[in-house]
Amino acid sequence: MALAKSSSAPSHGVDPCRIEALLSREIDRFMQEHPRSGELHAKTKEHFIHGVPLHWMSQWPGPYPIFVERAQGTSLLDVDGNKYVDFCLGDSGAFFGHANPGVSAAIAQYVQGNGSTMMLPSEDTVYVGQELTRRFNLPVWQFATSATDANRFAIRIARMVTGRDKILVFNGKYHGSVDETQVELDGGDMVPQHGIHPNATNFPETTLCIEFNDLGALEAALSKREVACILAEPVMTNIGMVPVDEGFHAGMRELSRKYGTLLVMDETHTICFGPGGYTGLYGLVPDFLVVGKVLAGGIPSAVYGMAPEIAKRLEELTAGPGINHYGFGGTLTGNALTVRAMRATLENVATQENYDHIFLLAERLRSGVSDLIEKSKLPWHVLRFGARVEYLYRPDPPRNGSEAAAARDDHIEEFIHLHALNRGVLLTPFHNMALVSPATSEADIDRYLEVFGACIEELAGD
Repeated sequence: MALAKSSSAPSHGVDPCRIEALLSREIDRFMQEHPRSGELHAKTKEHFIHGVPLHWMSQWPGPYPIFVERAQGTSLLDVDGNKYVDFCLGDSGAFFGHANPGVSAAIAQYVQGNGSTMMLPSEDTVYVGQELTRRFNLPVWQFATSATDANRFAIRIARMVTGRDKILVFNGKYHGSVDETQVELDGGDMVPQHGIHPNATNFPETTLCIEFNDLGALEAALSKREVACILAEPVMTNIGMVPVDEGFHAGMRELSRKYGTLLVMDETHTICFGPGGYTGLYGLVPDFLVVGKVLAGGIPSAVYGMAPEIAKRLEELTAGPGINHYGFGGTLTGNALTVRAMRATLENVATQENYDHIFLLAERLRSGVSDLIEKSKLPWHVLRFGARVEYLYRPDPPRNGSEAAAARDDHIEEFIHLHALNRGVLLTPFHNMALVSPATSEADIDRYLEVFGACIEELAGD
């Protein structure tokens, strides 16, 4: 989910009238080829908001979402018999491929013979803790059921440890549905994020919001010594892909230590950089690290690690007396089935060998998209962050969330996504990201490029 996006404008290189006509054609085709999905959607509208179990599912292109029959690897089949190459992969939840046998077999075997949740640790916990420490260089870990919860718990612990209330986030971020993060900048002023109710959160008391890559603004925000933690991605991924400036991470770490602020690194999307995410690849040293979505073969799960001094302080703060949940955790958190799925993912799937395969194909995709954009003469660019490939409607990469938001366009994206879906290619509905997995093939890449090439040829016109 992201900042409000701009409407179609000539600066994006596309005639708005052309988009309207093309989109109307694609909607007609969609409805002709997805009648069963339409019937099912009409029934689910009686019982679910927007006819879907999660309202985000209504934001796929078209008058209604496709209904899924099954998925395997990167192949997805809908109830109308249409087949797709999936580059969304559950917006990272199925990053390593749908029903990956290295994980699904372990899940099936475990749940049939061992149960799933006993609110007690299993032996797999030992392996998972050791492996997370090896990959991310933080010694102590806790589980959560989502990256949202992991971020929320890290924030709570940071407040407990520092005695401070405020957090700092970057404009255009997405760290899940954590209440205090639902802000953005409007003309330089922090305001509630577009379309999101403040939920009784007094943002001036809880949150500071600045632009990414701005060390001057960061020092000004931290200098009052009232910020418990910075919550950041290593690079921005949800508003569009925003690279980090050289020296920004070193500067952010230096400033956070100078002013007694803890640093929470959210690697939920940037695990695409390798087995240790961006942090492992580039040797970052956060106080907390969060990973969600990708770790358990689609089972809701996340982990958050912490530095030893924070862990020591947390053990002191949660030592009792008596029984207390201390405001974080949950009954199903760290259940035995989830831990077994995480172990299978870490052992069998999230390997350097698989990432090497991913990177070769992702670079092939990026290069192909770049060539097609150049051929079309559209003023766009494409970037690759590890396994993620994404284009934006501006010539050069943005430096912050505001620049990225200005390079988004609802109408262009709706057409591109629906055009691709109608030709058997699924893209992430919230942005233009294509995710490459170990199951992705050269033929999948070729199909994407064939469909994308035809699409932007129509957009560019004569």
